[in-house]
Amino acid sequence: MAISEEQSNTIITFIIDETGLKPFQVQQTVALLREGSTVPFIARYRKEQTGELDEVQIRTIEERYGYFGELVERKATILATIEEQGKLTPELRSRIESTRLKTELEDLYLPYKPKRRTKATIARERGLEPLAEIISAQELTAGTPDEAALPFVDPDKDLPDAAAALEGAGHILAERLSDDADARAMVRRLTWDQGVMASRVPADKREQVTKFEMYYDYQEPLKNIPSHRMLAMRRGEKEEVLFLSLVAPVDEILAGLKFRLLRGTSIFRPLLEGVAEDAYKRLIANSIEVELRLEAKNLADEAAIRVFAQNLRNLLLAPPAGGKRVLGIDPGLRTGSKLAAVDGTGRFLGHVTIYPHTGANRVPQARQDLLKLVDDHRIEMIAIGNGTAGREMELFTKETLAEAGRHLPVVMVSEAGASVYSASEIAREEFPELDLTVRGAISIARRLQDPLAELVKIDPKSIGVGQYQHDVNQTMLKKALDDVVESCVNFVGVDLNTASWALLSYVSGVGPSLAKAIVKYRDEQGSFPTRKALLKVPRFGAKGFEQAAGFLRIRGGQHPLDNSAVHPERYALVEAMAADLGVKLEQLTTDPALASRIDLKRYVTGEVGLPTLRDIIEELKKPGRDPRKQFETASFRDDIREIGDLKEGMILQGVVTNVTAFGAFVDIGVHQDGLVHVSHLANKFIKDPNDAVQVGDLVKVKVLSADAQRKRIALSIKEAEPGGSQKAERPKGSDKKSQPTPQTGGGLDLSAMERAGFRVKRK
Repeated sequence: MAISEEQSNTIITFIIDETGLKPFQVQQTVALLREGSTVPFIARYRKEQTGELDEVQIRTIEERYGYFGELVERKATILATIEEQGKLTPELRSRIESTRLKTELEDLYLPYKPKRRTKATIARERGLEPLAEIISAQELTAGTPDEAALPFVDPDKDLPDAAAALEGAGHILAERLSDDADARAMVRRLTWDQGVMASRVPADKREQVTKFEMYYDYQEPLKNIPSHRMLAMRRGEKEEVLFLSLVAPVDEILAGLKFRLLRGTSIFRPLLEGVAEDAYKRLIANSIEVELRLEAKNLADEAAIRVFAQNLRNLLLAPPAGGKRVLGIDPGLRTGSKLAAVDGTGRFLGHVTIYPHTGANRVPQARQDLLKLVDDHRIEMIAIGNGTAGREMELFTKETLAEAGRHLPVVMVSEAGASVYSASEIAREEFPELDLTVRGAISIARRLQDPLAELVKIDPKSIGVGQYQHDVNQTMLKKALDDVVESCVNFVGVDLNTASWALLSYVSGVGPSLAKAIVKYRDEQGSFPTRKALLKVPRFGAKGFEQAAGFLRIRGGQHPLDNSAVHPERYALVEAMAADLGVKLEQLTTDPALASRIDLKRYVTGEVGLPTLRDIIEELKKPGRDPRKQFETASFRDDIREIGDLKEGMILQGVVTNVTAFGAFVDIGVHQDGLVHVSHLANKFIKDPNDAVQVGDLVKVKVLSADAQRKRIALSIKEAEPGGSQKAERPKGSDKKSQPTPQTGGGLDLSAMERAGFRVKRK
């Protein structure tokens, strides 16, 4: 069902009221989205139209427009259904049309929704509706309920006495009460506000030792449960270790239902009190519990996904080493270490397998093979995966280079997800003739050159920075992570002539199919000389060009602005600026001082305002610049390679690998991430650990404790220097505000817990 203009205007009003944004901002953003513009394009190139909304605000409008669009469609279906029944009153129509909540809409529809055969249905079939009306009117103050029910006694209808008739009428009234939208809203509100989530362990499992022991006898207010505890309890329930229940404020709920049901005094008061209890316990309680448990789960999912998204963003935007010739090493012990060389563009050059850890007699050959690969391919940097044998390989490599008089940077690189890439369709397409492990070494080398370009080839869930990623809503997770990857790719920009189809697929307006078409055209016709040459790619139309062009770069191309974020639609404007300065366009893009002389107010028009002009000037000052942080690496101590080498009080350098609601995990080079509890992240109180550190940050940490047997390492950032003044510092050039970042929430990462030595039982 297509949304009409009138319905769209109604939705826009809802969004304005909900977000507090200005009407024109929402109206223009919705218009751009409806005509097919992407979020990155709108945020970067339509600032005047949206009032400079950022990506987070635009995605919020997009999400809420989708929600209210579904709501509008559902309303139309429900209104038509009720109207067909001949029961649609003006008041009911008004309530349905004005509601902004899906739950309220379904509550309003409940009395008219087709039901299976219920006790109330049977009572109506037996002719007890009139008795229910008499009881509901509560007008009789003399006599007894049995006397009022006597006319409805009929053994042929299975109503042998007054008690049976009253019971049937009570069922009708109980169903009416349970179908009442306002009554359900009251029960829902009280249960959410005062309800308690209780967790118990079955008696036969009480003595078992599991990771859920803290929840064996646990209670917490439903509305206050942090994401990680909710997900942990649900995981325990799924693994049949825990039994969860929602303890509602029954007394308050029954009092509220009776207040709604009872009017004055009548002979039916005791019966109606029983109706209220029956309606709640038999018909309302279970459905509300299921609904609110699902709501709590959804909120926990959203919080966990926000943490995952934030960590993924920081990882994808990790600083690149750049176009260096790199030797990637996938370390191994018995099976050997795979070495793969790539050139400055990531092109595979050659590989070899060495065995430096399987006996002294094989060390000389391993050294010779390593040095030969370094010399043959003029290697400038070495990247070593941080998995098994990573530190041993790092030491071997440094010693080999030192003995040979070679002075090359040796960098430890996270290999999370490398094995997933190695076996993927993308890897098979790139290197069909190579072994999986060699593909992994190539991926490690490329991660050092450009983490973003390589990591986009891997399912984000496999990168190792999430929490409970297999438990949360998978549709929501995929949408959120895809949005993050899209945002990061377009924030950085993509080299049109070297990017893989996987990277190009995330460019605004492109997608997988068109990305493959671009690469195929490039392979057949050669490098693109200009951005406009994209229009020669089959199926690449004007709209796609508008959305994508500004995020694609051509280095050394025919047009100097093609290597900048200046959109082709503004080339004529920049050329006019150059002419007004009396210089050539090439000079304007190579001399930052010239850009500083431009008077922006001269170029303001009805279509182009100061926000766009300021962006253009920034690009002219640094055309083609990479907005990511400056490249730095953590320096692990050579004498610290295992947990047993750690001593309490040591001050070490490390890199943040994961951030959760309870703290951060830091790699200090001992094959086991250490945990910095949230209380040890900074001297001041922080609500969100991401405010103190982010994935990829280089930090100094103090070793608080190291348990080699249990593989647990406790670290502190705030105590890493005398006086406790040390805080996590981001590498030079880092600017948290320069990136559009989603709000974060709490959660627990099982894989990170495992790396920290906590026992994690998986099915």
